[in-house]
Amino acid sequence: MQINRVLLTAIGCVLLAMVTIQSGASLAKQLFPVVGPEGTTALRLGFAAAVLWLVFRPWRALPKGRDWQSIIIYGLCLGGMNILFYLSIDRIPLGIAVALEFTGPLALALLGSKRKTDLLWVGCAIAGILLLLPDSSSAEGLDLTGALMALGAGACWAGYILFGTRTGKQASGGITVALGMTVAAIVLVPVGVVSQGLALFSWEVLPLGLLVGILSSALPYSLEMVALRNMPTQTFSVFMSLEPAIAALAGFIILAEQLTLLQWSAIGLVIVASIGSSFTPKKVIEMGV
Repeated sequence: MQINRVLLTAIGCVLLAMVTIQSGASLAKQLFPVVGPEGTTALRLGFAAAVLWLVFRPWRALPKGRDWQSIIIYGLCLGGMNILFYLSIDRIPLGIAVALEFTGPLALALLGSKRKTDLLWVGCAIAGILLLLPDSSSAEGLDLTGALMALGAGACWAGYILFGTRTGKQASGGITVALGMTVAAIVLVPVGVVSQGLALFSWEVLPLGLLVGILSSALPYSLEMVALRNMPTQTFSVFMSLEPAIAALAGFIILAEQLTLLQWSAIGLVIVASIGSSFTPKKVIEMGV
């Protein structure tokens, strides 16, 4: 009974993490008309880094020497993932952006497998991507730039996983995330300030920026750490595969973004591919944006 309670708590944590991160993304998109994707990225990273420093206190075990190289690359991937994702959802619906972004860790998992059965999941993923990519013959098709930015965010997510795994061997998960978020903030906060100027520091924007930082980064990262300590990695990966659907629902409920049946089907194919790849040996998935 005790084990079941622990597992149920872990499942609750991972589901809540996905809900909070997609709610944070929906809230962030509402800030775009005021401070743009660049300014919103700066607010998210700046506040998230500050909160994570207070929670995990990374100054107690700072990396040494060459260990900083992996931390810096990890942070750059994290920053690239954030800003490309925000630039993409400025142009395309949230659920579609998350589905396209998910192809990064999905490809990483499938490329590391030599099982023939995984070709089925590759086929599902490719079919989902092709259905989501813009139709050049339609004037109302998906924005190509937005779709490519979402795919770019996925590539950064794959790098984030690779270097996050390396840095995780050198420091605890919380310290790694705090330092990576700091590197991302150091690079991208100035970009947001230059892009948006004093609008970034208005009292109407700052509280929302803090809320985005907590919902999109600090809270879900902490919830996922609890989940990973109390459930098998494979089970965690299966639940994480539901994130594109949760993103689409958040976009519909909060942003009134309506998807076509074809787009829902494409998202479903990406989810099926992700669930299938979860059974690939040594599968590694970490949270996205």
